[in-house]
Amino acid sequence: MAILNGTDVRVYNASNGNLVAFAQSATLNFSMSTRDITNKESGGFKESLEGLREFSIDLDGAYAFTDASGSALTNGADDLVLSNMITTRAALTVKFGNTTGATGDTDYQGSVFLTSFSVSAGTEDTATYSMSFEGTGALSQTVA
Repeated sequence: MAILNGTDVRVYNASNGNLVAFAQSATLNFSMSTRDITNKESGGFKESLEGLREFSIDLDGAYAFTDASGSALTNGADDLVLSNMITTRAALTVKFGNTTGATGDTDYQGSVFLTSFSVSAGTEDTATYSMSFEGTGALSQTVA
């Protein structure tokens, strides 16, 4: 069994391959609701069947306007907020997964809407951001 290094699991813009907002931490959430089918023949126990599935991605990282060379970022957190939340409210296709390229690497891809964004800036502390994306449609899995 190979244990993954979390640094190798990243979130990318699937259309251009850029890292999404230079995240330091990323979480993929996947869930399925159930629908209640309990009836008078259930013997006093709840019964369920499958329901809707959904996914979301949460990111956080250091907040920056420029890269290490001092050039303006074009895919930083604030750029995503401007292009996918404030200006157009457009969906973004993202890929969440391992980046080593080894056989067996798994990634997940789907369309998402940026649904929340926040920035924290404590005195003499690193400014950080957090953002959440809600999936729309199916989430696909690819194994290399």
